[in-house]
Amino acid sequence: MRSSAPLLRVRDLSLTHVGATHPSPEGVSFDIDLGEVVLVLGPSGSGKSTMTLALNGLIPQAVPADLAGSVEVRGRDIADVPVAEVSSDVAMVFQDPDAQLVTGTLMDEVAFALENLLLPVAEVLSRAERALRRVGLWDRRHWNPDRLSGGGRQRLAIACAIAMGSSVIVLDEPTANLDPQGIDDVYDALAELVASGDHAVVLVEHNLDAAMRFATRTIVLDQRGRLVFDGPVDEILRGHTEELIAMGVWLPAATLAGWMLRERGILPIDAPLPLTADELAAAIPLAQHGAAAPEPSPSQDPRSPASVIRVRNLTVKRGRSEVLHGIDLDIPAGSLTAIVGANGAGKTTLIQSLAGVVPPPKGRVTIGDLDPGRASPRDLTARIGFVFQNPEHQFIAHTVFDELAHGLRLRGVSDADIADRVGEMLTRFGLEHKADVHPFLLSGGEKRRLSVGTALITRPGVLALDEPTFGQDRARADELLRLLGDLRTEGTTILIVTHDLQLVADHATHTVILADGRIHATGRTASLFATPGLFEGAGLRLPALHRALDPVLRGVLAEAAR
Repeated sequence: MRSSAPLLRVRDLSLTHVGATHPSPEGVSFDIDLGEVVLVLGPSGSGKSTMTLALNGLIPQAVPADLAGSVEVRGRDIADVPVAEVSSDVAMVFQDPDAQLVTGTLMDEVAFALENLLLPVAEVLSRAERALRRVGLWDRRHWNPDRLSGGGRQRLAIACAIAMGSSVIVLDEPTANLDPQGIDDVYDALAELVASGDHAVVLVEHNLDAAMRFATRTIVLDQRGRLVFDGPVDEILRGHTEELIAMGVWLPAATLAGWMLRERGILPIDAPLPLTADELAAAIPLAQHGAAAPEPSPSQDPRSPASVIRVRNLTVKRGRSEVLHGIDLDIPAGSLTAIVGANGAGKTTLIQSLAGVVPPPKGRVTIGDLDPGRASPRDLTARIGFVFQNPEHQFIAHTVFDELAHGLRLRGVSDADIADRVGEMLTRFGLEHKADVHPFLLSGGEKRRLSVGTALITRPGVLALDEPTFGQDRARADELLRLLGDLRTEGTTILIVTHDLQLVADHATHTVILADGRIHATGRTASLFATPGLFEGAGLRLPALHRALDPVLRGVLAEAAR
């Protein structure tokens, strides 16, 4: 039952960024009470992240945007309360943890906000220790945050929020860069807080499989940022599946798989859709597990194609620490090769070395006949396109159009051809209405699409992407994966780093598993997934659907995903 005075009260909230013509979100109203875990869903660009910034006053006090309506915390309108004061009631964990890390050690980072609240030293130290232990970082408390992997920095940002003891914790994609153990650590810590009855959580999340054991309620925004659904998670996800799929909203893997199997007659049309892999496995009659397996796709051709990237004895250091140790690797031409591993395994360092973003030692890597350790930036970008994990790291122009046009102008492409190719890319990635917008004013998902477009527009033979589906809604992620598949058909070799093993199982032809900076295993994806204990030995966990379903049904789903 809701109390008469909700902890967080949002009324008719509309937010319009500088330069935008329409608000997003638009006219949103809801209340949140202690003990609730509210999952915010919506397609990319619907205003999910923007809305979270208004819940603690960053909009309009720090981020310029027009605000209509109101946000109240414990009866106080946050527009009238300084952000520093609101933070004791509403703590924020950003989509990009680097945006909020400012000190030289993990301990100092967690203590920083507490010290600014003028808390006694003993309480500062006690809170900081408890928070770091909850997310598994206590043993590294004297490290510089820069030494952590992307997932490690996300856990540190969450520890900072936990230490504040705020009644409301707002998290924007908190598990996007975490390995399975990191995801468990984060959700265990948050669940413990909520169970105490003294906190509420607002969660923008795409990894709904992990969130299903945690979320109690969901709010759904449509493409224009209007609130279209608000209610218990199971009621909304089961009762409005068709609408959510049409909107391109992420769903639990089991729910989407159940819908696909129902469409193919394997599940009864009136069967309730599952929310977890266990529910899906229980819903499938054993007699129907004999469905015909799909024909092998071209990606399963047993012939061994020539290698387009060759790596021999690659060792890379970061400072005094050796991150990669004696890597030997061949990337087949025309493959979609996934690089996977637990946080800190060296995935990003490896893909950046292969692409020459971090120049490898000379003579250790070749792309065809090109050595990234010796090549000029112009020669390198003509051979391989790279998409950073954080899109902002590669933006240099003042408009989306100019960002896409930059590489073409450097190559002397005519203005007419530039207009045609940029226009095609804008349409392909749903950015045609953003052509004149500054890249930094895009939503997280739009920034990711733009970063992929800038790498693709020069038509390189190899495309390397670090976490390409991060920040994308389901429709845009599916669209990107279809695009990568089309590029493969045209002869492009694709390299991706990802934490999403379901994506790997469905789309990657080959997989490289890293563990502690070394090759743990490499080969055809189907063979690696069929080897018991292989992924677990690298600190990974097979996708829930892979564990719950037999090979035939996994094949049916993989074929449908393509």
